Parts: sequence; C-alpha cells; structure tokens
Amino acid sequence: MKLDLLAIAPHPDDVELTSGGTMIKMAQAGYATGILDLTRGETGTRGTPETRLKEAARAGKIMGVKVRRNLGLPDAQLKVSDEYKAAVAAVIREFEPHTVILPYWEGRHPDHYTAATLGYEACFVAGLKNYPLEGLPFRPFKIIYAAAYADVRPTFAVDITKQYDRRREAILAYASQFRPPKHDRKSRVAIPLDELEGRMNLQAGYYGRLIGVKYAEGFVVKEVAQVEDVVKMPVRSM
Repeated sequence: MKLDLLAIAPHPDDVELTSGGTMIKMAQAGYATGILDLTRGETGTRGTPETRLKEAARAGKIMGVKVRRNLGLPDAQLKVSDEYKAAVAAVIREFEPHTVILPYWEGRHPDHYTAATLGYEACFVAGLKNYPLEGLPFRPFKIIYAAAYADVRPTFAVDITKQYDRRREAILAYASQFRPPKHDRKSRVAIPLDELEGRMNLQAGYYGRLIGVKYAEGFVVKEVAQVEDVVKMPVRSM
C-alpha cells in the first residue's frame, strides 16, 4: 500500500495531539494516511503498553488511517543509530509516503526531538540505492514538522474546525492517559498529561486565530514555499 501521508511520532497519542485534525481532514479528502509510532510508551506513568496499543488502534480508526504501525523501539531511549534508522527507513520504502509529518526538532521530551532527527535521516537513507536495506530506494517528496509541542511560530496552519470534535474523540480514546481513575492521578511528580489535552485544545484555538478560523494545527517547513497566484493567497494581512 502506498500512502499519501505518513505521520511519525515517538509515542502513541502524539500524532492525535499534534496533527490529529490534519490526519482526519486528509483522510476525509480521500488521501491514504498512516501512522508510525516508534515506541509503545512503556515507561509512561499511566497505562500499560498493551493498553496503549489498543487505544492507538481505536484512535486510528477514529482518524480514518489506512495503517498504523508500531516499531517497538525502547521508550525514553530513542537514539539516532544505524539500527533505528534502518527500521524507520524500511517502513518508508514499504509505504512510499509522498508527505511525512515529524515532530518539531526541539522540545521538552528527548524522544520528541530525537524522533525528528531519526525520522529525517531515515527518510534520507531510504532513498540511497546502496544503503544496506531491503526494498527499492524511495524518498518522500515533502517533510513537515508539527509545531504543537514547541514555542515556535508556524510556517502554515491547517484549518481543522470541522474535524475538531473528531480529533478530540481520537485524543480521548487514550482513556488510560487522559481519563484515568482518581487514584492514578496521585504522583510526587507533576504529570503534564493532566493539562495536555486542554492545552492542545487552547493551542488549536490560537492557531485558528492566526489564520482567521476557529481551530487549526500549525506546521513548520524548512524550505521556501512556492506561490503561483499572489492574488488568491488566503489569510488576511489586515
């Protein structure tokens, strides 16, 4: 199966939180979409790897993705190594995605910024003919970075107003993370999950205001964008 869009993230639920609305919108537009979770989130405070895999499968169905794969790399121990690059590159060659979504390259969690570098390098080596990897060489056309976890101004934003409720449903499919029993909320360490779902909703509203809609998701690209018709460019300047 060839994919039009593949989102790569370190943990189950990261795609839903950072680009879930965009994934839903692209699936609704008829594109073949997929998700590659790098780890099972086994070092997380809440839930179990088995529970999170089930939640991820349910969330994937809500978002309409064609395929969801989990590489089972070690949570909180991601690194840019030949072994891990080959594992990700094999998936790139298998699904030949036109566009890849990666986490932003800076962030609080080491797995997030490591996943950005690992994903980029895997996309690159997947196109090397003589790289020691099965399958035909392939390299995605476009790589975009989800801005949601970073303090960065997006290059562009996707209107997800119509997809907002379904995105929230996909996020809350992770009941172990966002709707845990009260006794699971007691911890000596502050758990960002207690505020994360609400914070992502506020951020969707903020990104929406940047482009004049109710809700949006922001992304960053490193290359210059091409515009053919400056008369029809969206988003008002004043």
